[in-house]
Amino acid sequence: MLTIKNLDVYYDKLYTLKKISLHIKKGEIITLIGSNGAGKTTLLNTISGLIKPASGNILFEGKEISNETPEKIVKLGISQVPEGRLIFKTLTVEENLLLGAYSQYSFGRKKHIMKDIDTVYSLFAKLKERRKQLAGTLSGGEQQMLAIGRALMSKPKLLLLDEPSMGLAPNIIKEVFQHIIELKKLYGLTVLLVEQNAKSALKIADRGYVLETGRVILEGSAEDLLLNRDVQRAYLGRDLDAEERI
Repeated sequence: MLTIKNLDVYYDKLYTLKKISLHIKKGEIITLIGSNGAGKTTLLNTISGLIKPASGNILFEGKEISNETPEKIVKLGISQVPEGRLIFKTLTVEENLLLGAYSQYSFGRKKHIMKDIDTVYSLFAKLKERRKQLAGTLSGGEQQMLAIGRALMSKPKLLLLDEPSMGLAPNIIKEVFQHIIELKKLYGLTVLLVEQNAKSALKIADRGYVLETGRVILEGSAEDLLLNRDVQRAYLGRDLDAEERI
C-alpha cells in the first residue's frame, strides 16, 4: 500500500531523514519506534504532505505522492492524527467530526456523512454520549478518541497515528490501543503508529521499524523486535545482560 524509497528530508536546514526506506502492506499495523528527535513525526508529516522531501519517493497504492498537497493526500486516502490531538476545543464533539469530513463534501457524499458519524459513535460510545459537549471539556482519553474519530471521517485507507498515548493514564492507554486493534479487525484499516510507549506499540503491531537520528537502523516483526536485546535496552527499559548477572 505504501512504499518509501531513499527519502531525504531537511527541516529548518537540518538533515532530518536520511535515505529512509520502508513499506506497509494493506491491513498491517506498523509501528515506528525511536527516541525523541529520531525523526518519527517528521516522517509522518512528510507522508501527509506537510513537509516536502528533498529527494526520494513516496508511493501510495502505486502513485507518487511526494509532491502532492496535504488536501489531495487526504482525498487519496491517508489521514493523520497529530501529536497532541489538536482538536477544536471550542466546538462540540459532533462539530469536530463534521470538520473531519470536509473532503467528503467535495466528493458529493453529504448523505453518507451522518452514517459515518454513527460508525464513529459505534466505535467510541463515549463520544456519542458527549456529542453536544464542547471538545475542550473532554478528558484526555476522550479527546484522543475524538481526534481518531475525526480522522476516520475522511474515510482513510491508511491512518497515521502520532503518539496516541501521550499524557494518558495507563488504563486509558490500554483502551486507546484496543480501539486501534478494532480499526484493523473490524474495518480493515491500515495503521502507521508512532509511539514512545514501544512495548505497547509492538504488542499490537505486525511489524516495526526503529529510527535513530533520522535513519532506519532496524526492522522486523513485532515479536522479533520485542525480543531484540538492543531494542529492550534502548526502548523497553530492560538490560537482559545485567539481569542475567544478578
